[in-house]
Amino acid sequence: MIMAETQFTPRVFSGIQPSGGLTLGNYLGAMKRFVQMQDAGSHETIFCMVDLHAITATLPDPATLRRNTRELCAGFLAIGIDPEKSILINQSQVPEHAQLAWIFNCIARMGWMGRMTQWKDKAGKNAEAASLGLFAYPALMAADILVYHATHVPVGEDQKQHIELTRDIAAKFNHDYGVDFFPIAEPVIEGAATRVMNLQDGTKKMSKSDPSDKTRINLTDTADEIAKKIRKAKTDPDPLPDALAGLDARPEARNLVNIYAALADIAPQAVLDSHAGALFGHFKMALADLAVEKLAPISGEMTRLMADPAEIDRILGRGAERARAITAPILDRTYDIVGMLKS
Repeated sequence: MIMAETQFTPRVFSGIQPSGGLTLGNYLGAMKRFVQMQDAGSHETIFCMVDLHAITATLPDPATLRRNTRELCAGFLAIGIDPEKSILINQSQVPEHAQLAWIFNCIARMGWMGRMTQWKDKAGKNAEAASLGLFAYPALMAADILVYHATHVPVGEDQKQHIELTRDIAAKFNHDYGVDFFPIAEPVIEGAATRVMNLQDGTKKMSKSDPSDKTRINLTDTADEIAKKIRKAKTDPDPLPDALAGLDARPEARNLVNIYAALADIAPQAVLDSHAGALFGHFKMALADLAVEKLAPISGEMTRLMADPAEIDRILGRGAERARAITAPILDRTYDIVGMLKS
């Protein structure tokens, strides 16, 4: 008799490292979609500050890590994540993440990990000095997702490889133990600006780690700072074309068009339909106005929330309780499948 395929609860999971300095890239590349998924109501939604991942490359100052975690939580709340509609958690407060990660460390293969592009990029030529945590990072990421039996994971293009590894780990666990226990999660990669680029170099991703603050827009920037950075963004002397093909080989132009499209919730071609022929001096004024309209309220709300860290801690504590109602039974069943004795 053929066993019926397991029906998993439609559930979204995604996380962001609390490494400080949320940017426009975080907002457009991921967080804006988080709110859309939450409000759609078609999936349970779980969003996480992945502080265990934040110590894999370097060991941040403890006070800084705590502040960054609260600031990231404030960012989630400020953009519209509702801690009653979604589960909002800090990774280390839900111990099942780390416990399942050990099982997955034993399921994953060294060769799989060694092929991860981010491992190669971050470890570089000094791999012998890199932490074991950095190498095993993708197994913990898989545990973050699968400890909730998440079915969908909104990510940027740069994380797609890690989701593919998560799928491999789930499939190998299911095969090795002859079960249909972990879902094969689907990456969700969509939108006009899933990869927001550097304001001074359109070939590089916008990053909070770049030494120059003018390369990015921070979610904590004031209205004046937002407008100034857009006005000074690198462009070229040619006017905007009337078709997307005209942006080929013009990375800075394409980046600003994509940012406008994502902020306005329209297609990039619609931006060109409205601004074809415009020089960048004019277009950047329109983009600055739009960015200030959309982002300045987020900055103000984050400032308000950070003034009450106890309330942020209360929200995260409640989120951890709700999360463990899901993760504890899944880990318990995982241990049972593996053959570990129950306490």
